Amino acid sequence: MSGIYIHIPFCKQACHYCDFHFSTSMKKKDEMVLALAKEIGMRKNELLDSARSDNEIIETIYFGGGTPSVLTNDEINFLISEVYKNYKVVENPEITLEANPDDLSAERILELSKSPINRLSIGIQSFYEEDLKMMNRAHNSAEAKKCLEEAKKYFDNISLDLIYGIPGMSDEMWRQNIQTALDFGIPHISSYALTVEPKTALSKLIQTGKVAEPQDEVASNHFLILVEMLQQNGFIHYELSNFGKEKYFSKNNSAYWLGKKYIGIGPSAHSYDGVKRGWNIANNSLYLKAIQNNELPIETEILTVSDRYNEYIMTGLRTIWGVSLERIEKEFGSEYLNYLLEQAQKFLNDNLLSIENNILKPTPKGKFLTDGIASDLFYLNLDE
Repeated sequence: MSGIYIHIPFCKQACHYCDFHFSTSMKKKDEMVLALAKEIGMRKNELLDSARSDNEIIETIYFGGGTPSVLTNDEINFLISEVYKNYKVVENPEITLEANPDDLSAERILELSKSPINRLSIGIQSFYEEDLKMMNRAHNSAEAKKCLEEAKKYFDNISLDLIYGIPGMSDEMWRQNIQTALDFGIPHISSYALTVEPKTALSKLIQTGKVAEPQDEVASNHFLILVEMLQQNGFIHYELSNFGKEKYFSKNNSAYWLGKKYIGIGPSAHSYDGVKRGWNIANNSLYLKAIQNNELPIETEILTVSDRYNEYIMTGLRTIWGVSLERIEKEFGSEYLNYLLEQAQKFLNDNLLSIENNILKPTPKGKFLTDGIASDLFYLNLDE
């Protein structure tokens, strides 16, 4: 099974913390939709299964961005139909649309419910007005709550995003943010620490003293509150930043973490076929020009054994599935296994990692530190 990710590189306005690729100008939106459709067709033979000499079946279609909800329903349906025209698709694929509350009026939600979209990922981020203003979000708190009320009437599979570690957010405010999400009965929550990326507006605001710098200690405490509250309410912490009720895990994201193949369509989108990784040019004009000239604006790299090992360590440790020591030995050899066990020992001793049933996983104490732990387990000095 494979997936298709479609990057919609447009936003109404720029959030202060965001460093994803997008444009706030909609002038080339029509042109972009046609180019995305063309790229979908140009790449229809990339997911060949060598054992069957046939294309793999598409299990998920994911509209990310940017803000995919700036597209009209007709544009969304057109792109979905292009996927069906060029690929084999499972009978009931997971088709996700990332959306912002200000785009989700009652009428729009009703329209979307009649489309092939069957999962909404809604960028709430916070229910507090001051947080939304500081982050320069396009919606307000009332719109956030109203869109969730409406979405619940028509969609069963809904995810929302929340950001923690926001300067000025107390533990009690964070608890209330989580409780508000729980009160809506949403079955999936993705939550991330506010991070300061270089060259973003947030970085400049902090440098000029207009916004306080996020504190790691606050973010760590918010993370522990998040895990505790969601697990008490029946959520499974299946990936570092993702929590889902049973049967509501994101199939698209899970496929990425489990190393399945996917094609990324659109400017800046990434692709992976198990052997090499590719990424499209992060420039709308150059992307459009290349596609119009029947060229794919993509760079690729063949992954070395160490690259594949390191990616498995990074993604495996972030999930409930952990890192299989048996798989490490089978795919990468005893040298890698011995290295992993040697590097992991200090974290095992400090109760940050554990081994159970031949699976290496972070302990509850080690979860917030997962990315740092993973980097210490990377194999960096092999001669490929």
